[in-house]
Amino acid sequence: MTRLADTFARAAAENRAALVAFVTAGDPTPAATPAILDALVAGGADVIELGMPFTDPMADGPAIQAANIRSLAAGTRTAHILAIATEFRARHPHVPLVLMGYANPMLRRGSDWFGQACAAAGVDGVICVDIPAEEDEALGSSLRAHGVAPIRLATPTTDARRLPAVLEGAGGFLYYVSVAGITGLQQAAQASIEDAVARLKGQTDLPVAVGFGIRTPDQAAAVARVADGVVVGSAIVDLVARHGADAPAPVTAYITSLADALASARKVSA
Repeated sequence: MTRLADTFARAAAENRAALVAFVTAGDPTPAATPAILDALVAGGADVIELGMPFTDPMADGPAIQAANIRSLAAGTRTAHILAIATEFRARHPHVPLVLMGYANPMLRRGSDWFGQACAAAGVDGVICVDIPAEEDEALGSSLRAHGVAPIRLATPTTDARRLPAVLEGAGGFLYYVSVAGITGLQQAAQASIEDAVARLKGQTDLPVAVGFGIRTPDQAAAVARVADGVVVGSAIVDLVARHGADAPAPVTAYITSLADALASARKVSA
């Protein structure tokens, strides 16, 4: 069983959703990122998404756009990200680590190089926002060949005709983007999330994690009652923007509040 499969299975056995936490690599600097990742784990994050900074993060809202700019200004390069991943794997051998980003940095040296580099660094999965499922050969086959899961995105506009293509060759978990828009403040109505998760789970055995617009423990708990995972990103990135290198303590406190909410979300009150 892979780290991702084991983590989602353990969360399910504990009758809770897994907490998936996102930060941008190199924000505020490459040297500061490891302590922030450790803070996510200390707070109770089950899966870490590490964003690869890019000049044109088209799916991201203002908070993560700004994080990309700060990271690139600090000189972050792919080599730094892979080193951060390698060191994270040594410190946290059982915590899944997923790289999330855009095609250009991933494919610049070729998909096979990237797949091999991810595997060597202990990366469990990759989310590439701007390579559609129909173009899987651009990256997916190389990731699978090196034992790295290509994690796919489904959205409110992913209809029944296209969903099989999204699921074909996917691994790790299915990331449901709950709003037709960018990362940030907006959140989908709970009823629409419930309907979408039920529809997706009827078509795949992969865990379904829901993201975009989830910021508070109450929002996370509501989603956790129906989803296998809850993804939180912009709110964490905001803390890093506010506190810089001093972010680990507030990040740990915030993640703890989310983890506590997920732990109790499915419990029936007496």
